[in-house]
Amino acid sequence: MGLREEKKRATRRHISDVATGLFAVKGFDNVTVAEVAEAAGVSKMTVFNYFPRKEDLFLDRHADRLRELERVVRERPAGQDVVTALRRYHHELVRQRHPLSGTRPGTAGFLSILRASPALVTRTYEQSREIAAMLADVLTEETGDPVEARLTANLLTAAIDSIYERATSRLLDGDDPDDVHRDQPAVIDRAFDLLQHGLDGAKPPRSRRGSAAGSAG
Repeated sequence: MGLREEKKRATRRHISDVATGLFAVKGFDNVTVAEVAEAAGVSKMTVFNYFPRKEDLFLDRHADRLRELERVVRERPAGQDVVTALRRYHHELVRQRHPLSGTRPGTAGFLSILRASPALVTRTYEQSREIAAMLADVLTEETGDPVEARLTANLLTAAIDSIYERATSRLLDGDDPDDVHRDQPAVIDRAFDLLQHGLDGAKPPRSRRGSAAGSAG
């Protein structure tokens, strides 16, 4: 990475960190972009050059996440299916205790700010659609089948969202982050097992017994 790119990344991180501090004190909806710019010592235009939307000041890891997911899918080894590639990627996030794993201590405060703002919640839904669109484009290039690519992309995105939501919901409920971190690999495997094997192959024993009993009756 060149010096100019490093400087740009440092500026972007500085603006985001300042904004997050203001959001934590005042609430997301009570802070303006002009206030962020003043506190960060930059112009309002500079803020928008790095973050086209106010919501992206807070949800600032999405662009990196989008690039990483695309890289994982495009650069997976020959013959490896996309489910396996994304499964391994999410296990690596947890191993690193990366912010996108949803298992880091202190994440609950971030989530509380997010949940309190309808604008931020809406933006997370939009980001999920952006992930699905990116995956659909990449898979269409690979398969030449846009219909199957879109269906697959939607299923993959739902699994990715569910994995993160499971961790973050537990943190908001007050669970110990270390317990969430310990349990999260099993959540990842359950999510991607459902994709690889389908719902019938993942039914719990109780459901199977219930179905058998119903058929016998």
